[in-house]
Amino acid sequence: MKQTAGHDALGEFAPEFAHLNDDVLFGEVWSREDKLSLKLRSIATISALIGKGITDNPLHYHLATARKNGVTKQEMAELLTHLAFYAGWPNAWAAFNQAKEVYAEDLKDPASVHGGMFGIGQPNDAYAQYFIGQSYLNVLSKPGDPLAISNVTFEPGCRNNWHIHRAASGGGQVLICVDGEGWYQEAGKPAQSLKPGDVIEIPANVKHWHGAKKNSWFSHLAFEIPGTKTSNEWLEPVDDEAYGKLD
Repeated sequence: MKQTAGHDALGEFAPEFAHLNDDVLFGEVWSREDKLSLKLRSIATISALIGKGITDNPLHYHLATARKNGVTKQEMAELLTHLAFYAGWPNAWAAFNQAKEVYAEDLKDPASVHGGMFGIGQPNDAYAQYFIGQSYLNVLSKPGDPLAISNVTFEPGCRNNWHIHRAASGGGQVLICVDGEGWYQEAGKPAQSLKPGDVIEIPANVKHWHGAKKNSWFSHLAFEIPGTKTSNEWLEPVDDEAYGKLD
């Protein structure tokens, strides 16, 4: 996370404070995603600010950052409701007013703010029969390119059916997660939690599924690996009960 607010505002007056704010807090602490995800860091930061009665510009910044880090409108509303009982009703009211501004676009058109830097694309109607919930597809490669690349976006709770990328040789698929949080699971193995930056290599002829978590939009790039006699075999939907137990 690149932050310059401290240097911009206080670089000449308090260079050491600017360094600690921009380079240490945001440059080092926030970057330790292997220890704590950006989404959870945003939730913790917002909780601390509201608890201290800070409901002005810093809170607005961190609300916007939380939205970017995958905290949905529904999750934010529930978080602020929960905090009202611990941090005070007036603080929660003030936070709600700012959260409404930050999440205003989500209220108009949730799909318009998701998909990550590659864009959400269009409703994935051609493959809708193989998905539970609404998915979107943005094809990034050009016809005839040796490597097919698409950005696939899942609304909360959406996932594709179990399926297999068949190939006589080569083949398979690579997923690079770019926005939100999701799941990937191979048959006979536990589901893997996914967040931006995670990479999944799916061998050919392995049964699997992937999709969004219950309360988060999710987007990943899908790279189709070239091979011989390649095809997709679509199978049964992911069991609702099994999916509902994932946390």
